[in-house]
Amino acid sequence: MKPLNVLRYDSPLGPMTLAASDQGLCGVWFDDQKHGPSDADRQHWQTHAGHPLLEAAAAQLQAYFTGQRQVFDLPLDLSAGTPFQQSVWREIEKIGFGEVTTYAEIAKNIGNPKAVRAVGGAVGSNPVPLVIGCHRVLGASGRITGYSGGDGIPTKRWLLELEGIETTD
Repeated sequence: MKPLNVLRYDSPLGPMTLAASDQGLCGVWFDDQKHGPSDADRQHWQTHAGHPLLEAAAAQLQAYFTGQRQVFDLPLDLSAGTPFQQSVWREIEKIGFGEVTTYAEIAKNIGNPKAVRAVGGAVGSNPVPLVIGCHRVLGASGRITGYSGGDGIPTKRWLLELEGIETTD
């Protein structure tokens, strides 16, 4: 396994680790992320200040958090996911800033309408949250049903409010 380049980033929601492979950005993890990297994965990390892609990712995240950016423009490496997960993540990428969808709608859009629970699992294991805005996926009734990053639902609510999205919670 080739080592990943990593950079620490202090977001308004807490410290994060950004990771890049030779193919692109492959990780945007809150420190206590539910589906974050394992200790074994961390052994292959190399802290790399000045890495162009990681610096660009940090700058774009900062612009997002300050309301100056609505779309991320970064090459992504989603190869750690299964083909199903990747199809879900690519579908989430289509959700614009300030928009939301549901798990059921994603399942329908990827041609597997009965896979709502599996879609939920794939959403929760998104390796690049914020860049692929999984916080924009809500339950069928428009409720916030979970979030694996930061401190969970409060983090998701904060991100939705940043984008001007009101929820039924």
